[in-house]
Amino acid sequence: MFTAERVGDPRDYIKGESGDWEIIIGLEVHAQVASNSKLFSGSSTEYGSEPNSQVSLVDAGMPGMLPVVNEFCVEQAVKTGLGLNAQINLFSRFDRKNYFYVDLPQGYQISQFEHPIVGEGEIEVLPIDADGNTLEPVTVGIERLHLEQDAGKSVHDLSPDETYVDLNRCGVALMEIVSKPDMRSPEEASAYVDKLRGIVRALGTCDGDMEKGNLRADVNVSVRKPGGELGTRCEIKNVNSMRFIRQAINYEARRHIEIIEAGGTIDQETRLFDSVKGETRTMRSKEDAHDYRYFPDPDLLPLKLEQSFVDKVKADLPELPDAIKARFMADYNLSEYDARILTADKTKSDFYEAVAKGRDAKIAANWMMGDLFGALNKASTDLEDSPVTADMLGGLLDRIADKTISGKIAKTVFEKMFEGGGTADDIIEKEGLKQVTDTGAIEAMVDKAIADNAGQAAAAKENPKLLGFFVGQVMKASQGKANPQAVNEILRKKLGL
Repeated sequence: MFTAERVGDPRDYIKGESGDWEIIIGLEVHAQVASNSKLFSGSSTEYGSEPNSQVSLVDAGMPGMLPVVNEFCVEQAVKTGLGLNAQINLFSRFDRKNYFYVDLPQGYQISQFEHPIVGEGEIEVLPIDADGNTLEPVTVGIERLHLEQDAGKSVHDLSPDETYVDLNRCGVALMEIVSKPDMRSPEEASAYVDKLRGIVRALGTCDGDMEKGNLRADVNVSVRKPGGELGTRCEIKNVNSMRFIRQAINYEARRHIEIIEAGGTIDQETRLFDSVKGETRTMRSKEDAHDYRYFPDPDLLPLKLEQSFVDKVKADLPELPDAIKARFMADYNLSEYDARILTADKTKSDFYEAVAKGRDAKIAANWMMGDLFGALNKASTDLEDSPVTADMLGGLLDRIADKTISGKIAKTVFEKMFEGGGTADDIIEKEGLKQVTDTGAIEAMVDKAIADNAGQAAAAKENPKLLGFFVGQVMKASQGKANPQAVNEILRKKLGL
């Protein structure tokens, strides 16, 4: 049962006709367990295979077929629970959740109801506002994590008259992570999901790919007057992006406020989010636990874990995002903002460490968050598929550090690297981009620039800003290859500045 004691910050309140309203948000995040086989059968979980090519007799709900628990999936759930600072229950039980749908061949879903494998925990999240500012940290309680099997997939767009069913996903292991209703704004909710995704990716228990549906959220929204009684909630099913989570909450909260202020009441129901219209719409009336007629699965014995098993899993946990962030701030002297961005997931933190090793940590962070992330975003490409690897970016930074190229030329080299032109060394050699460091050659260019602009040279002592004009002339003459520091030093000497 949801209870919500925390009163939100006034900045998070929504203005209605009758004054301020507070949003109460709880999330049920479904994370697909990273495993090679399903929760109760040996069928493959590989994504993108031909429809109905990865379905065992157990998955298809054939009579007499008995489920067998995948021990690895149990270990993954325990590992995730430990990553959430949650209680690991040594006793847990599988139950049958009964409902009927075409992509659920058994006529029930094997889940956990009264005795989940993971109990209460908590994580701290840092919400980000629309302007990119970090807000006050918020502690979000974890109610439970339970294991369950996924349903199949109904495909409605292949025919105007028929629905097709793909059972490849049927029986795949899911971890349902249920939060407490501790969130008070769309930004807190999306930050919570982002933090969860970072944790499961670091642990290797879920790949967190929201586009594939491997991590998705059911969003529970209600509103109340600040500090008042908890309102009737509605659940928005299967929201699969941070942006959609924020949009769905904003729309749903305002819908509730408008109905209540007009004298109406909120019906408890399950809704869907239409990302094209930016609206939620009714899916069905919200079921309660008794509607599913839960009872212990007679084919599965309760799970009884040894404390030694839990202790071993805990001892083998990898470094988690919060610890990596703290280390980046301490070891690399990064700001909280830079460290947070670079530890959002394991791919980013591993990439950064490879680039920063033995190099200027701040420069490495700037290039990664600026040029690399900007190029990837423009190309709609993930970091995992970046044409510029960590070694390649590190090589570019080496050429800046040893003054082979200037920072300005490095921008051009990076663009060519991203387009598949090879390493920085290859491009510098091929394009003849080495920086001119010969002071004699630079001095000759400086003398010519002064001779060609005698009037400005005479006025430079009275107007030192003219130095920039002469720097530009020399850099233009050298096609941007002259060492800027040497150019500045020689010009100051020649102009008497």
